[in-house]
Parts: sequence; structure tokens; C-alpha cells
Amino acid sequence: MRTASTGQPGTERSDHPAILGTLDEVPWHEIQDSTGSATAIPGLLDDIARGSADTATAALGELRKRICQYGFVVEQATAATVPFLWELAQSPHVTCRPQIIRLLASIADARQWEHTASAYPKLLNHRENPVAWERAARQAVHARRGTLRSLLDEQDTELVRATGELARTLGV
Repeated sequence: MRTASTGQPGTERSDHPAILGTLDEVPWHEIQDSTGSATAIPGLLDDIARGSADTATAALGELRKRICQYGFVVEQATAATVPFLWELAQSPHVTCRPQIIRLLASIADARQWEHTASAYPKLLNHRENPVAWERAARQAVHARRGTLRSLLDEQDTELVRATGELARTLGV
């Protein structure tokens, strides 16, 4: 049975589109986004997958703030979120695919924590290591770069343009 969205990020859902089938396997309550616990991320991803264009765009904006704040500061939850972003970007029914691709490009290009650690090396000694989060997030984006070819063959010119930008960012 399908549970309707309440429009609130993080609302529990009883089903997900097949592309989000493994969403519940991620321990979101154990990882952090920019606001604290990452438990709202599954609801945001679900809103992107199943919401109207306005709902999906709003959810993606909120997700961006949580996993790639300011377009260059990644969080602990970013790497866990990236595979779902790739899946959403490949789904023709998702209304904000070019914006998802641009978010992936921002994540792939993020070096804020590395730059900070080069000036303040003690940052690397903290239990929570944001440099490792940043590297893991970039690796997660790079891991699915083989998807780019099929996205470049799409009819949506905005999607193709965003995909080309991501390909350049990834050096593909």
C-alpha cells in the first residue's frame, strides 16, 4: 500500500520507486547532513522521485543545502546520497534531472575541506574528518561516470548541456 506524501521532508513512506529500492538500507539516523541527523534525506529523495515539478525542485533545493551547502561544502551524508542522485538523474519521469546533474558536478568539484585542511592540518586529526567525507563524495560521483554517455544521448537539451558540464568536471 502506498502512503501519500505529506509534503514534509523526511516523512516516512511505505514504498519507493524501484530506483530508490535500497534507500532504507542506508543508516541515515547515524550520519549527519548540514542540519544534523540525515534522517530527512530519504523523504527529500522520494519527493524528487515522485513529486510534481514544484515539489521536486523544492526538495532538491533543500537536499542541496543539506549535502552540498553553498554549492561547495559537502557533508558526511553526501557520499551516501550520491548513488540515489545518479539513479534519479537517469529516470525520465524525474522533472529536475538537469539540476540533479549540476548538483553532482558541484559535489565532484568540492574541495573546501581539503583547502581548509591545507591551512589547518589539525582538522585531519578530528574524529569527524570532513576531508574524508569530501573525498568519498567525489569518489561516489566518479564511480558512476559511465552513466554520462546515456545521458548525453537524451533529447532534453538542458540535461545534455548539464551532463556535458559534469563530464568536463570529471575529466571524461
